[in-house]
Amino acid sequence: MDRTSRKIEHIEHSLKLPNVSTRPFDDIKFVHQSLPNVDVNSVEIKTSIGELHFSSPIFINAMTGGGGERTTHINRSLAKIARKYNMPIAVGSQMAAIKDKKQRATFEVVRQENPDGIVISNIGSEATVKEAIEAIEMLNADALQIHLNVIQELVMPEGDRSFSSSLMRIRDIVEHMPVPIIVKEVGFGMSMEAAASLAKIGVRAIDVGGYGGTNFAVIENLRRDGTIDLFNDWGISTVASICEVKASQPFISVIGTGGIKTGLDIAKALSLGASAVGVAGLFLKELHQNGMNGLEATVERLHNELIMVMTALGAKNINGLSKAPLVIGGETFHWLEQRGIKTKSYATRVPSI
Repeated sequence: MDRTSRKIEHIEHSLKLPNVSTRPFDDIKFVHQSLPNVDVNSVEIKTSIGELHFSSPIFINAMTGGGGERTTHINRSLAKIARKYNMPIAVGSQMAAIKDKKQRATFEVVRQENPDGIVISNIGSEATVKEAIEAIEMLNADALQIHLNVIQELVMPEGDRSFSSSLMRIRDIVEHMPVPIIVKEVGFGMSMEAAASLAKIGVRAIDVGGYGGTNFAVIENLRRDGTIDLFNDWGISTVASICEVKASQPFISVIGTGGIKTGLDIAKALSLGASAVGVAGLFLKELHQNGMNGLEATVERLHNELIMVMTALGAKNINGLSKAPLVIGGETFHWLEQRGIKTKSYATRVPSI
């Protein structure tokens, strides 16, 4: 199957995916503060990832492109939202446009609609330095995502089967790129071991892409004649991934992607150590079901909910939110304890009230 048809199938199947039955974010409980000493209108939600500065901690994460007019329409709509709310936006894998120049327009529309915003290019770990540069130049991008999708490739009927040189290729790209690099997992989480390997080659930002969001093992199984069910429940949750990366690599900037549904989820991800959160599936489904008005309402809801939670916790900014005490329970508690991450340190933090 050609890349264009595959992109459309991915969109169709992702729109039909049911919500996962488990909600790892529910394992995180904030310690209530009766005297928060902050006003709603004094809360700031601006943040930064390295040298990139955002007015919102929410960014529109990689979804699509390379699938003809349908993906052009989706990316145009998402870029308009990014421009209106001054949110960063990442495109889907640009390998489709690198291999087929006719697909460039499906990605270029993002920069055309959002000429002054932060736009993030996207390639896979199979890409060369030359291809990475082409992806950046295609969008005049402010940063580059390199996505890791081993599980998806293994289940994908036409997927890659060779991963032995991925780290070396990422290192080469990091050494030669003129823009910041974000290494992004695609739905299966990031371990402390992987984070350590990436840190050693100079990666300074990681999108954990945890289990709990769009599941590409399930999507690829829907495309197969015979299913491979080994990986349908595989992965490290978003919340556990954030803790794994920050506990082992405290100077790495973390983006918490995977299963973000509410402003409370965002607050929890940021409090655990993420600098920003990526949202993809929620925005794609909202756009499909309710159009631009519905998508705008969802963005407004997430921002308003986040500000309300921060107010309740006495957190005037993202730094204050990172000091809010919280209790970790359930499966996440057991996972982190088994992995040597002491959860009590989160519960005994002193809030900046």
